[in-house]
Amino acid sequence: MLASIATVAFEGVEARRVEVQVQQIGAGGEGQFGIVGLPDKAVAESRERVRGAFAGIGLALPPRRIIANLQPADLPKEGSHFDLPIALALLASMGVIGPDALDGWAAIGELGLDGRIAPVGGALPAAVAAGAMGLGLICPEANGPEAAWAGEARVLAPRSLIGLINHFKGSQVLAAPQPGPMRDGSAVPDLREVKGQESAKRALEIAAAGGHNLLFIGPPGSGKSMLAQRLPGLLPPLTPGELLETSMIWSVAGLIERGALTRDRPFRAPHHSASMAALTGGGHRAKPGEASLAHNGVLFLDELPEYAPQALDSLRQPLETGEVVVARANAHVRYPARFQLVAAMNPCRCGLGGAGRGACGKAPRCQRDYQNRISGPLFDRIDLTVETPPVTTADMALPPPAEGTAEAAARVAVARAMQAERGVAHGLGEADSLNARLTGDAQEKITAPDEAGRALLMKAGESGALTARGWVRTLRLARTIADLDGSTGVLRRHVAEALVHRRTTLGAQDAFERQATAPAPSW
Repeated sequence: MLASIATVAFEGVEARRVEVQVQQIGAGGEGQFGIVGLPDKAVAESRERVRGAFAGIGLALPPRRIIANLQPADLPKEGSHFDLPIALALLASMGVIGPDALDGWAAIGELGLDGRIAPVGGALPAAVAAGAMGLGLICPEANGPEAAWAGEARVLAPRSLIGLINHFKGSQVLAAPQPGPMRDGSAVPDLREVKGQESAKRALEIAAAGGHNLLFIGPPGSGKSMLAQRLPGLLPPLTPGELLETSMIWSVAGLIERGALTRDRPFRAPHHSASMAALTGGGHRAKPGEASLAHNGVLFLDELPEYAPQALDSLRQPLETGEVVVARANAHVRYPARFQLVAAMNPCRCGLGGAGRGACGKAPRCQRDYQNRISGPLFDRIDLTVETPPVTTADMALPPPAEGTAEAAARVAVARAMQAERGVAHGLGEADSLNARLTGDAQEKITAPDEAGRALLMKAGESGALTARGWVRTLRLARTIADLDGSTGVLRRHVAEALVHRRTTLGAQDAFERQATAPAPSW
């Protein structure tokens, strides 16, 4: 007897439909259990887990050859979540549950040898996909609160295989799980705790308002990490659409605990020993990397030059396109990766730089060699570069600043509201209305400066201090500064401040600042 049930295979965060067909063939094939349809090692081992789970609940496999076909056969199948659908189709084939019991359902779950159903990753995208196919989802009990966030999709979340059998036979009723809790915003450090570094705080506010990439350069103890850790407090909570996108990535990675979601924007801070696969995704089973886990949030890279050059350069594409493509011989896996990059570094290996007390004796060569470990194309994608000088004892003796995170976040919210309103006027989507993401005709119209501002930008370009990408990013940055200033147009002073924060190579900053602070032309 042939029996089947739907399940899913994951390609990035996309869940593709897979039909699990089980049939018993002939007689005398006791112990023969084959799985076909391009399974990986974990899927191939499902037959032993299914066999053990059946024994754990007192069922014996029929004395026939059993074939489980995962259709379509040319789609790679990875993961242990195929255990439950194979077991359910086999139960229907054996007549343990009715032949029509599985109609209208998809299933995911890993089986234990005692018949319990263990949690798996990807319950949320699987439930969303099942709902789109007009199906309900059967998933492990631990994944039920997570799958329930999918909305209208029906969800069954049994603890064990025997409980599910009893449900289909009508001797036990499984209640639909409720969505997990929505966690309140976690406490974030306040900007008031940062003494001094007023220019760095201003840059942090600009970066938060427009979604710009930011780099802090300064000696140890100057507050670089403190500033970066306070950026999430300036950002608005995730919108419903962003919450779903981000949660689906975290679900595939298996990082959602007890179905609890949060509207806090992700803040990921990997160690500088992280590999390219850890940052952008990959591995034997392609998993989302830190860049994708930071989707719609912040990726903080401390000690930037200490990362492997290949790992850093792998971020260049997602910084431009907002997605990571993991190439395989038989597939290309795409993960969303629209994140805001914030990085920190010392000016040179000894950390002290070439000026002030305890300056590096090898400056400026030591600085140049150390900073050149970061490629020019990656530098070109960083909108604001801020130097954080050492914090003095006089700074530490000052009382806490009058303004903190709440005041700065209020200004950021006003600036982002202006951007959203402009985006609607220009037909842009919610995600594309941020100044840092403007492209095409909308970018040309929204960021166009006045004549004095354009003249200043032309000077910077003619001196070789701006690439074509740098030109566009400077205009976007100037637009954000104008938004914080409450200005409808981009003026010369906004362009000048944006140019001060642009950085190409060591030694070019002085030229930038001279151009930016030069008196306005008489015309």
